[in-house]
Amino acid sequence: MLRSIIDHKKVFVLALNGPGVGGGAAWFEGIADIVLASDSAYLQVPFSSLGLVPENGSAINFAQSIGVHRANEFMMFGRKLSAQELLDWGLVNKIFPAVGFHDSVNTYLREQLEVNDGKSMMEMKRLQNAPLREGRLLAVLNSVDALAERFVDGAPLERFAVKKAALEGILIHPYYQYFTDYSQPSPKERNYRLE
Repeated sequence: MLRSIIDHKKVFVLALNGPGVGGGAAWFEGIADIVLASDSAYLQVPFSSLGLVPENGSAINFAQSIGVHRANEFMMFGRKLSAQELLDWGLVNKIFPAVGFHDSVNTYLREQLEVNDGKSMMEMKRLQNAPLREGRLLAVLNSVDALAERFVDGAPLERFAVKKAALEGILIHPYYQYFTDYSQPSPKERNYRLE
């Protein structure tokens, strides 16, 4: 799917109307040509807290769009970015009110098509994206490998088990590293129920 978007010849416009979290925040924003957002939109990628890595080449896409240091803070720390921050950082082109968002976006895009030549815009896209294509496709493959390594290491299973236990009211000992069936602890492993 991402290869199809990366190689898509027409201008790819992304309209964010609300939260984008995890894959929804990571997959398309960095490779979209134009990003329009509602004032209620935000992005957050909590990969590190889940023992995961950025998916589908999003690490390089964000670094290219907002700079390495901002991308690191956003992706490594899972920082939630508001629509205004996204605009200030250059990831969003324009913000519209959430009420009537789709109509505003459609009107804006129609206005742009009335005064700009579509084929010229497509050629600009091709010229801008041609030198980035190979790096983006390689980043997609590298992220799949990195994600597979995280699963082999067991980190996502461990993180998800801790989060599930917290939601169920169970406190898991911090040195408990590998979870199999935490509802049936062995004598060596201590789980404490929250009262």
